[in-house]
Amino acid sequence: MDPIAFPHDLIELQAAWNRTYAALAEPRLSPAAGSAELRRRLVVLSARLWWHPFWSGPGRAPAARARLRSHARALQQGAR
Repeated sequence: MDPIAFPHDLIELQAAWNRTYAALAEPRLSPAAGSAELRRRLVVLSARLWWHPFWSGPGRAPAARARLRSHARALQQGAR
């Protein structure tokens, strides 16, 4: 399996999506405490990830999206 050279901004977008998703999944005292804002942010990040110019290039298989998620997660865990 050849490594994919993901653009830095795409990796940052995926990392932001991961952080937002994790924040949304955290338990809250009030169900509405900030969850609407997090959901809106997640929708915006999802759209930016989906329509990023990187995916319009030749040979961009759907499996590359899964590899991006794994790559961003590994970088986040390594940064801790």
